[in-house]
Amino acid sequence: MHSISYYQEKMANHFSQIVANKEPKNLYEPVRYILSLGGKRMRPVLTLMATEVFNVGCEKAIPAATAVEVFHNFSLIHDDIMDDAPLRRGNQTVHEKWDLNTGILSGDAMLILAYQYFENYEPKIFQELAKLFSKTALEVCEGQQYDVDFETRDDVTIPEYLKMIEYKTAVLVGAAMKMGAIVAETSEDNANLIYDFGLNLGIAFQLQDDYLDAFGDPETFGKQVGGDIIENKKTYLYLKAMEFANEEDKKQLLDLFSIQPSDNKDKIESVKSIFNTSGASEATKKAIQEYTFKAFETLEKMDVENEKKAILKVFGENLMGRNV
Repeated sequence: MHSISYYQEKMANHFSQIVANKEPKNLYEPVRYILSLGGKRMRPVLTLMATEVFNVGCEKAIPAATAVEVFHNFSLIHDDIMDDAPLRRGNQTVHEKWDLNTGILSGDAMLILAYQYFENYEPKIFQELAKLFSKTALEVCEGQQYDVDFETRDDVTIPEYLKMIEYKTAVLVGAAMKMGAIVAETSEDNANLIYDFGLNLGIAFQLQDDYLDAFGDPETFGKQVGGDIIENKKTYLYLKAMEFANEEDKKQLLDLFSIQPSDNKDKIESVKSIFNTSGASEATKKAIQEYTFKAFETLEKMDVENEKKAILKVFGENLMGRNV
C-alpha cells in the first residue's frame, strides 16, 4: 500500500486532465474550476486505498474514485447555490464566478459525468458500482432535504440529526470505500464491512466538524470558527445542550438562536459557554470517540492481513486527531 500523499497526487494529476478542452467551454470550464480547487480529496483517496487493502493495484480504481469525487463536487455546486454561499475553499463559488444557470447546468453535467466513469469496468463490476452509486446519490439528496427541513424546526431529535449526517455526509464515505472493494472483487462480507468502517468514520468526522466549528483553532480550522452558531444551525452540540442545560440556559440558548446580531462575537462566546457548562461539549467528544471505535470494531471482522487493518486504523486515528 502507498501513502495518503501518493494517492492524493495520483488523483490531482488525473483531475487536471479531465474535461480539458471540452466544448462548450461555458459548460465544462466551471467543472474544471471546481475540481481544481483541490481540498483533501478524502473520498477518492479512500477508494484507491480500499482497492489496495484487498491486494489489487489502485490504478484499477481510478475511474471509480473519479466518479466519487466528481459527484461530491457536483453536490457542492448545488449546495452552494442553495446556501447562497459566496466562497468555497477560499475561492468564489461557481454560481458567483459565473451565474446561477451555469452553476445548475454544470452541476447537472457533473452528475452525468460521474456515471460515465463506471463504463470503464466490465458489466458485472459496472452493475455493482452503478447500483451502489444510485442508492448513495439518492441518500445524499435525502440528507440535504432533512438538513433544509431542520432549519425551520425546533423539535429536531438526536436520532433525526444522526440520520441526517449519515445520509448527507457519511454514506458517500462508506460508498467510496465499498467501491474500492467492488473493483478489487473481494468477498461481499469484506465489501460490506469496509462500507460500515467508512460510514461510522464519516459520522465521527461530521460530529467532529460540528465540534471544531465551535471550538477549533481559528489559525488551522480553515473556516470561520463559530459559523454554525452565527447561522443558528442546530448541530449535535446544540441538541445536546438543549437536552442537558437547565431551564435558564435553555431559554438563553433559544433566544440566542433566534437573533442575527451585527456583531456575533458575544453571541458565539455565550453559546460556547452554554455548550461547555451543560456538558454538551463533552457529550459530543464522547460521541466522536464512540463512532470512531465502532469503525475500528468492523476492521477486526475483515478478512485481510493485520498489517492492512493497522493502516486503516492509523488513517482513522489521524482523521480524528485533526484540528482542521
